[in-house]
Amino acid sequence: MSAVAADLPPEFATRLLAWFELNGRHDLPWQHPREPYRVWLSEIMLQQTQVTTVIPYFRRFLERFPDVATLAAAPVDDVLALWSGLGYYARARNLHRCARQLVDEHGGQFPRSLDALAALPGIGRSTAGAIAAQSWGARAAILDGNVRRVLARHRAIDGWPGAPAVQRRLWAVAEALLPDDRLADYTQALMDLGATICTARRPDCAACPVSADCIARVTDTVARYPAARPRKPRARRRARMLLAFNARGELLLERRAPVGIWGGLWCPPMLDDDALSGDGGHALLDAADRIETLPQLHHAFTHFDLELQPLRFTLSRSGGVAESGRQRWVSLEELAALGLPAPVRKLLASPDLTVST
Repeated sequence: MSAVAADLPPEFATRLLAWFELNGRHDLPWQHPREPYRVWLSEIMLQQTQVTTVIPYFRRFLERFPDVATLAAAPVDDVLALWSGLGYYARARNLHRCARQLVDEHGGQFPRSLDALAALPGIGRSTAGAIAAQSWGARAAILDGNVRRVLARHRAIDGWPGAPAVQRRLWAVAEALLPDDRLADYTQALMDLGATICTARRPDCAACPVSADCIARVTDTVARYPAARPRKPRARRRARMLLAFNARGELLLERRAPVGIWGGLWCPPMLDDDALSGDGGHALLDAADRIETLPQLHHAFTHFDLELQPLRFTLSRSGGVAESGRQRWVSLEELAALGLPAPVRKLLASPDLTVST
């Protein structure tokens, strides 16, 4: 027995599974059936997103992309369009890349090796464990945000869970606690405990099946765990969004670079911030008949705030715009079929967004 296992409370998994039978979530759409494609899709969507938000997206995705082969064959724009509103768009791009890699290198099947799973785009160690445990009952640990919080409190593990040394300790505990059977239920039970009982705020310790030997509860230090990420000053960025219409009433969009904010999505050109700007912005403004300033938009990202100033105008001449794989003119009716950032889609759906005259 390892030193970590020797320090752990007995029957942790037994108590957790007994609680899960009565109180766990048994009717999530990806549980029926629990197959690799459905589990994988749900796990990617659930990264930093709540279950209630994910369920309608999951159902729409399954309807449009019922299997790996269909997803791999689809244009990335179709994937991004269905993802619009879920945020963290790198997940959608990696989902598409992963599907193509599964088709090209694994015959459209998910490999059963944890290392091979974790090497696929967008998966990583914890998601690989979730796929293996829930699809095949493999004895594989997970360590998503909910599980990190449960284990940090139960074992009073100090430090920010994202720090490498803290992660190593959490992984050791997660693996030592694994039962010998019912791995699919155990994995779901651990996630459910963090999502519904051992929550970030106002945890319900009285209802927790493993609270008797939870060190944080016993020592009345629950609020201390897990430690927060070391704070940095929140950055603020500013940019102008150019809503350039042509004489036909079509709007100019350009595909953003694959990396960075809104990577791979379609968006009106933006100027001013080096991390945001597109090409040809000054030429567009020089070719504008009249520029109308619309109300500012504010959007919060994980690490910074973005202030967008939309400018609406019609081009009096071409402004040097030529359609390409990166730039295109679209009618407002075509926007629904494109992958757009949620705040941009909301702006463009405004009933008073008409061609400036």
